[in-house]
Formats: sequence, C-alpha cells, structure tokens
Amino acid sequence: MPKAKQSKRRKKFDYNTDRKKLKKKFIKKAKPRIEHAQIRNAWDDNKSTARNLQEMGLSLDPNRALPIKKQALLGAGKDDCRPAPLITKPYILSKLQEEASLQEEDSKTLSSDLIEYVQHMIREHKDNYKAMARDEKNYYQDTPKQIKRKINEYKRCHPQHYDAFISSLAAPEAMDQ
Repeated sequence: MPKAKQSKRRKKFDYNTDRKKLKKKFIKKAKPRIEHAQIRNAWDDNKSTARNLQEMGLSLDPNRALPIKKQALLGAGKDDCRPAPLITKPYILSKLQEEASLQEEDSKTLSSDLIEYVQHMIREHKDNYKAMARDEKNYYQDTPKQIKRKINEYKRCHPQHYDAFISSLAAPEAMDQ
C-alpha cells in the first residue's frame, strides 16, 4: 500500500507555535477534571491517585476494599492483620455520605403524545386493556400488557396530572345523575 504524500515531506520546525503553551495544553488534556469540588480542593498533585484516595478514606480498587471471602478449610483460619489506613481528610468522606443520603427526585417525564394517547385510552375504555389494544388510535399495535405498562408509567411520572384527569372524568357523570 502506498504511503500518504504528506509523510514524504521533510519535517520542519514551526517557529510560529509556542511550545510551552502547547505542552501546557496537552498536560491539561491528560489530567481529567475532578467534578466533586471537595475532592478537587483536597487533591494533592504531588501524591499518587491511590495515596490521595487513601487519605480521603476512599478506595482505588473496590475488589481490595471489599474482597470476596473464600471458604476456608476446617481449622485453617488465617487472620489478616493489616494496619488500617490512616485517613487524614475525613471531612470529604462525611460530605460524600451526606450527599448520597439526600433523596433524588424522579426527573423522568413522558412525551406529550404518549400522555395524550394514554388519556384517550382511559377516557374511551376505562380499565379494559383488550379493548384498548383493538382501538384505532393504537397505531403501534401495542399489546394489552404494553398499554398497561404505559398507563402505569403515566401514573408514576405524573401522579397529580393523573389524579386531576381521573377526577375530571368522574365529575361529568355525577352531574348527569
């Protein structure tokens, strides 16, 4: 296979590029940015990754932190007496635990088309999923179970909308009687 034309050309030094800036740019690219502010501030560039994490009370290798215990033979109980690692920055560990304990809100939403579809099915057929599957608006030919899943997803993602929708369906019937 022939070589590319550029590779035959003689390499020349580029006087217009600043080599110092170029080196800084490559170093910056090579080091990943630590997202967590506490860890980023406590990080010491002169120490290794394992040493930094050990001082924060974190583990570099989860397999070594929580090893899978093998069943020992009868009478062959070895006690592993390794010294506990010295944690010099415990505030990072407590901050991480505090953030992990906060409950995260469910941010999943459904498309407006799917909400319309589900509302149409409930309005027309109530809880009859087999009739929903035969409905002419069922363009994607969803099975009764798939439709039921979509309705349950709507109930889970938008509980206030669902309650308001059901109450609006029940209100006209009460006025007719």
